[in-house]
Amino acid sequence: MTQNSKQTSATPVKQNRSAQLQKLCILALLAAIGYLSLYLIKIKLFGFLSYEIKDVFLTLGGFLYGPPAALALSLVTALLELPTSDTGVIGMVMNAISSALFTVTAAGIYQRHRTLRGAILGLLCGIAAMTTGMLLWNYLITPLYMGVSREQVAGMLTTVFLPFNLVKSTLNAAITMLIYKPFTRALRMLHLLPATTEKHNMKASIITGVLSVLIMGACVAAILKINGVI
Repeated sequence: MTQNSKQTSATPVKQNRSAQLQKLCILALLAAIGYLSLYLIKIKLFGFLSYEIKDVFLTLGGFLYGPPAALALSLVTALLELPTSDTGVIGMVMNAISSALFTVTAAGIYQRHRTLRGAILGLLCGIAAMTTGMLLWNYLITPLYMGVSREQVAGMLTTVFLPFNLVKSTLNAAITMLIYKPFTRALRMLHLLPATTEKHNMKASIITGVLSVLIMGACVAAILKINGVI
């Protein structure tokens, strides 16, 4: 084998290693931002429940690298939160399940249909999965760390847990739609993602941005209403 052929065969290996390293760096960055956001943006709702923006960053990772990445980020951030959590291991499990229901569902659909429509459908399904899935998990697990009966928790499902998870997931979905494209463009400018030949649809971006802002406004209004501000 000549020297040129050796260099040629080694090039794909180096490129693959570089791509894997970039992927790990981006996922580590998103995990770190998701973890830090827990201490920067935390809005109390219904007493013991809080709105957090971390699922946005976990979903960005899922959109970029698929459901396994979304699941890994959900588990990692839940583990990072454990030492400072006041709900212990049970809270960690609930946080991991909640994030995974939203992010893995959204990423799974978007991975199959990498279009604007696919992203919207994925996020809508993520909202549905988290909102309905957490009703079951709250019914099963909440009595263990709240020290209340299952009948009491059952009475809170539609009055507390359903609106909380619906507002939380919808707001995070809207924020994800608003920042995903700017985030990926920034990564490409930094050469952390390969260039794309995909054409930018300005009209679709504007419509998506406006709808995202309107949905965010509605969710914020709902949060203020819940807290008695308005």
